[in-house]
Amino acid sequence: MYLIVGLGNPGLVYKNTRHNAGVMVLDRICKKHKLKFTRAAGPFQSVSLTYAGEEVRLIKSRTYMNDSGRAVIKAVKAAQLSNYSRLLIIADDINLPFGSLRLREGGSAGGQKGLQSVIHSLGTNQFPRLRIGIGDHFSDATEYVLSPFSKKEMEDLPFVLQYAMEAVESFVAEGLTQTMSKYNRNFLET
Repeated sequence: MYLIVGLGNPGLVYKNTRHNAGVMVLDRICKKHKLKFTRAAGPFQSVSLTYAGEEVRLIKSRTYMNDSGRAVIKAVKAAQLSNYSRLLIIADDINLPFGSLRLREGGSAGGQKGLQSVIHSLGTNQFPRLRIGIGDHFSDATEYVLSPFSKKEMEDLPFVLQYAMEAVESFVAEGLTQTMSKYNRNFLET
């Protein structure tokens, strides 16, 4: 089984903000496969599908970004997942230009509070994460990540989310190494 977790903030006020890029990717996958998330009974919502012969459980964190680890650890325990190489965390990244994807096997949180919380809750930083670049042109990081995408970014966002969804599918079907070599780039610059 694979667990694919999208980080973000709950509530309509945050729905189209940059910090919700991870959740937006899961929504894109659900739309493609005509799936609906369960109602949140705890700190996450889930839905399952089979892709490339693998059972995949999509997890949408329903905690605020800084408390993402609580949702992830509960989802990991509920799925009885012990192999973190089959856990993929999707989060926004203000250190990457808009349109960039960066898939890594592990490493630091890079200042991303949601990833920091997940690392703390799991007790390790050795799990794959897909970072979605949301731009690096800001004066106040908190205000920036909680603001909606610009008009120009909204025009390109469907293509970025499609590219990220394809990276998730590749992660499940082809593995981490092959997916990194294919998708670690700025989609908008090609």
